[in-house]
Amino acid sequence: MDIIREQKPKKKKRILQISAGVLVLVLITLGLRSLQPAVPSVSRATIWTDTVRQGTMVRAVRGNGTLVPEEMRWITAVTAGRIEQRYLQPGAEVEASTLILRLSNPDVEVQLLDAEQQLSQARANLITLRSNLATQRLTQEGLVAQTRTQYLDARRVYEQNQRLHDRNPDLVARADLDRSRELAEELDTRLRIEEERVEVLASSVQEQIEAQETQIGRLEAIVRFNADRLASLEVAAGVSGVLAELPVQEGEWVQAGGTLARVVRPGRLKAEVRIPQTQAQDIAVGQRAYIDTRNDTIVGHVARIDPAVHAATVLIDVALPHELPRSARPDLSIDGTVEIERLDDVVYVGRPAFGQANSRVGLFKLVDGGNYAERVSVQLGASSVNQIVVLEGLQPGDVVILSDMSQWDGHPRVRLRS
Repeated sequence: MDIIREQKPKKKKRILQISAGVLVLVLITLGLRSLQPAVPSVSRATIWTDTVRQGTMVRAVRGNGTLVPEEMRWITAVTAGRIEQRYLQPGAEVEASTLILRLSNPDVEVQLLDAEQQLSQARANLITLRSNLATQRLTQEGLVAQTRTQYLDARRVYEQNQRLHDRNPDLVARADLDRSRELAEELDTRLRIEEERVEVLASSVQEQIEAQETQIGRLEAIVRFNADRLASLEVAAGVSGVLAELPVQEGEWVQAGGTLARVVRPGRLKAEVRIPQTQAQDIAVGQRAYIDTRNDTIVGHVARIDPAVHAATVLIDVALPHELPRSARPDLSIDGTVEIERLDDVVYVGRPAFGQANSRVGLFKLVDGGNYAERVSVQLGASSVNQIVVLEGLQPGDVVILSDMSQWDGHPRVRLRS
């Protein structure tokens, strides 16, 4: 006989197991939710830190630039031409009359010959003009003398006829008397006209000669100009100094006004430093400047500030002393630092990666013996090249992280690992 077993105890046991499992899962979930997120860790090797200090901070701005001569001369082509010969190489010492290059341009020679031909023709024309005017004057004076003789002869005939007619009208007919009188009057008028022609000719002679002489003067200037152009094909230094640049090669064609060479006078140099426009507003003439040549440091002062901004920088000229180290030479790349002011008894720290002057930033301050760093809000003030004033948020002796920590912006605390 089969006996039916009771199944209820097994079902009850399974229900209890399932309930216990659900309860455990709920408890685990609640426990995980109550846990705080893990503190991220940062390697000490990837950050740099600085200690907040109190004392005197020197405000300065920095830029790069070059050393340039205070006196230099650019030599440009007066006329277009082909480089035929280079007499010197850069670095050679030159005098004002030292030849540097020789150019050629046949057109300039032809233009000079044409100008000289025109000048010769104008001078010949002046000689011809003077001869013609003198001939015309003499011819006109001769005509005046001839007319005067005719007039005087006609007047004597008329006066004789008048006397005879007055004695006896039958001796000279009235018609003959009138004819002699009219002839004398005609010749008198012609004499005055010819004399006026002499005066007009005499007054215009000088004007015609001066006009031709003026034309000759213009042609002489053209000849001199073309002669100077031809002479400029032999390029001289123009000043004494050192040939710094000679950027053209033999056979090269250069246009008028093109750069041929640069001559500098060694000994007097100045520094041209480009300062970022955001840092240049406090620079003033006379401020002390330090020029780093990578081998020496030269102390100078700001002599000029360019009023315009180029490529987001402001160009300043730094005057240097007469005695310069041997490392100083034209076109040398340098770093320039301009001292703006000295701030006494201020709290300052090294400039953080993204810290701008007069702004509020979040910095990580080391705590718990330097094992952790907590974010603090810091108000910054005036800045320098590598330092910045702390107005609030930090105290002297605090150690802060200056490197870029933007990837940890969402965490108020980080752990520093070795």
